[in-house]
Amino acid sequence: MAMWVFGYGSLLWNPGFEVAERVVSTLPGYARSFCMRSIHHRGTVQEPGLVLALDESVGSACEGMAMRVAEGHEARTLDYLRERELISSAYIEKNLTIHLTDGRDVEAVTYVIDADHVQYCGGLPLEEQAQIIARATGDRGPNTEYLINTAVHLSEVGLHDPALEWLHDRVRALAS
Repeated sequence: MAMWVFGYGSLLWNPGFEVAERVVSTLPGYARSFCMRSIHHRGTVQEPGLVLALDESVGSACEGMAMRVAEGHEARTLDYLRERELISSAYIEKNLTIHLTDGRDVEAVTYVIDADHVQYCGGLPLEEQAQIIARATGDRGPNTEYLINTAVHLSEVGLHDPALEWLHDRVRALAS
């Protein structure tokens, strides 16, 4: 059985595993949101950044990318994803049904935010998010880089996220 991974943030532009197929897809019941404080990759404990997470939200849907893992790479990919995504236990790994634009429904490994985790910060005003993203840096680089890469890659595959686009424009203005 094929292994699929749902990408909605950095997995779009930096999957880190062998992808055999990519298909635009939708995950119902979750919203993409800068609702996780990043104390490792895009910020520090002293000055956390923000990274995207899937926040459970009735009536919402997140558009992203379904990525089918190359055959024979499933176990290695799952180990890699767990090391990358579960670094602070703020994400929960779930196998969720996603809808592919070609009409297929598949089960995909998906990382969603634990709303009870200390790093969860859902509901921050967009301006506050922009201010945090504009100044934070972690061991994988500036928080701005994460935002810009995600916005660019969503646009390249024809997906629009109005909040993310607003943040992209605002953070660029703050940086200039």
